[in-house]
Amino acid sequence: MAIKKKTEKRKVCFPIMNRVHYARNKKLLGMLNKHPQVELQLVVGGSVLLDKYGERFLPDMQKSGFTVNEALYNVIDGGSHITMAKTAGLTALEFSNSLHKLDPDIVVIRGDRFEQLAIAMVAAYLNKTIAHIEGGDLTGTIDESVRHAITKLAHIHFVTNEDAKKRVIQMGEDPKQVFNVGSPDVEFAASVDKKLDGSVVNEVGVGEEINLNKPFLMVMQHPVTTEKNNKENMELTLKSIDELNMPTIWFWPNSDAGTSEMSKVIRYYRESGKLKNNQIRFVTDLLPEDFIALLRRARVLIGNSSAGIKECSYLGVPVVNIGSRQNNRLRGPNVMDVSHNAAAIKRAVHEQLARGKYPSSDLYYKPNCSKEMVNILNRVTLHAQKKFHS
Repeated sequence: MAIKKKTEKRKVCFPIMNRVHYARNKKLLGMLNKHPQVELQLVVGGSVLLDKYGERFLPDMQKSGFTVNEALYNVIDGGSHITMAKTAGLTALEFSNSLHKLDPDIVVIRGDRFEQLAIAMVAAYLNKTIAHIEGGDLTGTIDESVRHAITKLAHIHFVTNEDAKKRVIQMGEDPKQVFNVGSPDVEFAASVDKKLDGSVVNEVGVGEEINLNKPFLMVMQHPVTTEKNNKENMELTLKSIDELNMPTIWFWPNSDAGTSEMSKVIRYYRESGKLKNNQIRFVTDLLPEDFIALLRRARVLIGNSSAGIKECSYLGVPVVNIGSRQNNRLRGPNVMDVSHNAAAIKRAVHEQLARGKYPSSDLYYKPNCSKEMVNILNRVTLHAQKKFHS
């Protein structure tokens, strides 16, 4: 692949197919956007373009100075395994056109979502250099297989910890192209203005207003795509939180397979009057800064979100992690793991409430994470062909 002249800007394409791709990389995106030698190309699609998930994100992108170069309407709604698989196929078709049109030097792919695997495949076939953020992590779902597959398609690897770095190298990747930069998610969380209090949560969603000056819980429980009991697990968590009878901010599940049945459970319990606890507020999403401001004030985060593993490790927020979704992911002492058992969930929440805040951990945090990533992206040699390193 021909190398651009030093006087030309390096074109870096960043696909955003989910709200976390924007929220957790906002600092990195800002630095790429302002770099004099980089032309940032944003391709936005997936749930970000669905009103129920992303109604606040596009206006925030524009307000923050970002330009959306391409929009992909690539979601087949339904929240099932078949719609997830078809969405991945449609993503490959749509992104092929966008990538051919934009002709970037590098495609930066974050994480392990099914749309990102389709994007990695397209970028590889179009001979683009691929940089992957967060390879080498372990989890308990199909996401881990997707993440490893993207690793094998990628040329540059931005890992978040030493264990992940070892795994990526173990998979035959060039050690010279594997960089432990820490987590951009955690770096962003550390940078959010301490004056923000998260009070905007009472302007969105449905349910009772939450007094943020008093102790409150947060719940983030998403589908586990390899399991068939997402409905029952959501019912169990709802009943557990209901019986705890504390002010609670509950975030809607993400758009993976299983979300429809989990969402139905929330609607049924909320609208049928089965919930005795009238102190629960249900929220679809918050802008990145508002979410972190709220998270750092929560007494306990409950559910199966990676935010409990990564951001909360730095913020010191106690976590009750339910089920298998985060299995084997590197975690700090702030995380208490429990099964889908009502008594165990309630007991763990009480223990974490009594324990209070944990010391801040640098497990995933490295200063200047985004700056280092931008420097690497700007100087790395572009190449399309890979070879296995023994």
